[in-house]
Amino acid sequence: MTPPRDPWPLWQRTLFRFFCVYLLLQTAPWDWFSEIPGIATLSAAVNWGIDQAVRAANAHLFHVRETLVPPNGSGDTSWAWTHLWLMLSIAALACAVWSVIDRKRQGYWRLVWWFRTLVRYYVASYALSYGIIKLFLLQMTFPSLTQMSTPLGDLLPMRLSWLFLGYSSHYQFFSGAMETVAGLLLLNRRTVTLGLIAAAGAFLNVVMINLSYDVPVKLFSMHLLLSCLVLLAMDAPRLAPFFLLNLAVPATTAWEPVHTRPWQHYTRRAAKGLFVVVLLVMPLWRAWQTYRAQQLPRAAVPFGAAIYDVKHYVLNGDTIPPSSADSLRWRDVIFDNAMQGSVNTRDTLFWQRYRRGVFRYKADTATHTVAVWRTSFLLDSTYLFTWRYEQPDSSTVRLWSALRRDSLYVELTRSTRHFQLAERQFHWLSEYNR
Repeated sequence: MTPPRDPWPLWQRTLFRFFCVYLLLQTAPWDWFSEIPGIATLSAAVNWGIDQAVRAANAHLFHVRETLVPPNGSGDTSWAWTHLWLMLSIAALACAVWSVIDRKRQGYWRLVWWFRTLVRYYVASYALSYGIIKLFLLQMTFPSLTQMSTPLGDLLPMRLSWLFLGYSSHYQFFSGAMETVAGLLLLNRRTVTLGLIAAAGAFLNVVMINLSYDVPVKLFSMHLLLSCLVLLAMDAPRLAPFFLLNLAVPATTAWEPVHTRPWQHYTRRAAKGLFVVVLLVMPLWRAWQTYRAQQLPRAAVPFGAAIYDVKHYVLNGDTIPPSSADSLRWRDVIFDNAMQGSVNTRDTLFWQRYRRGVFRYKADTATHTVAVWRTSFLLDSTYLFTWRYEQPDSSTVRLWSALRRDSLYVELTRSTRHFQLAERQFHWLSEYNR
C-alpha cells in the first residue's frame, strides 16, 4: 500500500520524535529475550551501562537522593525516579537534535509502523504476564491468619488493597482474564485497536489502584497506560468520529510492509512465532508449573495452621504473666502454613510487620525440632534459634529454646478464635446490609 503523503503538522512530528525515543528507552526491548542464551549477557551489559548513567546523572544533575536505592519490591525507588528524569532528558534532547537534522521531512509513515509494533508488543507482554498469573491466582493470595489477626487500622494502604484483591479468587481471575484478552488482541494486527482500548481500560484501573492505595508500582503502571494512549492517539482521526459522533469510519490507511518474496513471509512468521512463545507460551508454562507446585502436599508439620494463645511464658525460670507490661513477652503465636508464622511481640529479634514478629520455619518431626529464621520482604534470611517441641494433645504445644543466651519455655493453647472473612461468604439474597 502506498503511504499517505499528507504532510504532518510540526507539533505532530515533534511529539512523534519525542515519544519514539522515550518509549524506545522505556520499553527496553533488549530485555525481552534475556532468557535466550547469549542475549542475557548483552542485556546485562546494556543495563549495567544504564545503571552507571543513572547514578552519574543523579550525582551531577538531579540529586534525587544522596544514595540511590535500586528497584526492589518497589518500582518507585529513588533510582527509578532518577531513571525517569534521565530518560525524559535524553528524549527531549534527542527530539531537539532530530528535529533540526530532519526538519525537511514531512512525516514518518514507515517509521510509525515499527514504532507501533514495538510499543504494542511491549504492552502485550505485560498484559499477558500479569493477566496469566492472575488467572492462576498467583499474584494476590488469600489473607493469611496473621493478616486476619492484624487490626484494620494497622494495615498500610497497599496491603489493604492487596488483601482486598486477594480475598476474591473470582475477582482476581476476572481482572486477569481482562488483561489476558487485551494481550491476545494486541498480538493480532487486525485487532490491535480493540486490544489497545481493552488494555487502556485494564491499566487505567491498575493505575488508579496504585495511586489511591500507595502501591509502589506507580511509574511502571503509568508507562503502560501512556503507551496505550499514545498508540490510540495516533489513531484518533478514525476513533473520534466513531465514538463521539456516531459516524462510520474507513479502514486504517497506516502503512504496512508488503512481502512479495517467500523468505520475507517465512521471516515474519518465524518472528511472530518467537514472540508468541516468549510472551504467551512461556508465561503460561511458568504459571502452570508454579500453580502445580503449590498444589503439592506440604512437608509434614507437627501443628496445623492455627492461632495459639500463650498460656505460660517462662524466661530463665521466671514466669511472666499475660498482664505484664513486658513488650517482649509473646501474647500469641500463629502458624500460617507449613513454612511461616508470626508472634504477637515487639521483640526486634523477629522482623516486625504490622506489630507482629514474622518468621519462617522448618520442622523436623523425627527429632521434634523446629528451625526458625528471620525473613523479610527483601528476602534476607537470618537463622534465629531452634525450638524443641512437645505435643501432649491436639490443642497444646510446648516449646523450649535458647533465646539470646536465655532459656525460654512457652506453652501454647490452640485458640478458638474465628474469622468470618475466612468463610468467603456470598449471598444472592440479603435481607439487610451487613
